[in-house]
Amino acid sequence: MLADTSKRLQTYELTIRELNEEDIDKLHELSVAVRWPHRPNDWKLLLSLGGKGFVGCDPIGRIVASAMWFPYGDDFVTIGMLITSPKLQTLGAGRWLMKHVMRECSGRHVLLNSTKAAYRLYESLSFRPIHKIYQHQGIATPSVGVPAPADTQIRDMEADDLESILALDFKAFGLNRSNVINTILEHATGTVLVRSGSIEGFSFCRKFGRGQVVGPIVSTNNDDAIALTAPHVSRHSGTFLRVDTSQQTGTFKDYLIRSGLAEYDTVTTMTNDQFEPHQGDVTCYALASQALS
Repeated sequence: MLADTSKRLQTYELTIRELNEEDIDKLHELSVAVRWPHRPNDWKLLLSLGGKGFVGCDPIGRIVASAMWFPYGDDFVTIGMLITSPKLQTLGAGRWLMKHVMRECSGRHVLLNSTKAAYRLYESLSFRPIHKIYQHQGIATPSVGVPAPADTQIRDMEADDLESILALDFKAFGLNRSNVINTILEHATGTVLVRSGSIEGFSFCRKFGRGQVVGPIVSTNNDDAIALTAPHVSRHSGTFLRVDTSQQTGTFKDYLIRSGLAEYDTVTTMTNDQFEPHQGDVTCYALASQALS
């Protein structure tokens, strides 16, 4: 049961309650107010992933703040979609919602992606930075001459590929994200890279915000990641495309820029304990989105 369900912010009375699917249209209005790209269907996807959340409401029932968390088993959780109406952003509404969220996440490893505006808030709540995520976006322009790496095949995903994709995703994240992958696949097209008869990489692309987002992209090296991204860039040539990557430099990032996807913004991945991201021989070159990781 929620405690501390109301708060006065100067002359502004705010109440908190659990977020539900009936709130989607109002949540969309909130994200539009802060110029976030999330459509109603993007909010719906977050809820379908098992995301939970709180909303802050004004005296006439308008949603003026939100926060969500996404549990992965009993030990790990990600936090996202912390939004406050512009008129509340310096009054403590975000901190108040985070207090409720952190109470729900108590005892688990917590990971989040912080915007520049929220960084000081998370830092004051004892979160520390791990690495940057670079948001690339723009009108897609296919690069000339992106050959598949030697002895590989790039093809569309098939139903029988799912087990291999889940195994690769686990290697990349160190977590069982089968619910995330299965849910995204209901809305996405998939591409796989096959080497010596085995799937060694995959990428997804789905509608998001102003156009399409490519991610996750999971592979063992830059060349494979580029080859997995190229079909989506070609398919959506002339339209808006977004890729959220942790690659600060290198040929994969260079490829995104050549393809019309300039670096637009950054967020900072943060944690509140000694948790370190999984590092193995398989790398996540792009997130499903900053909210989904």
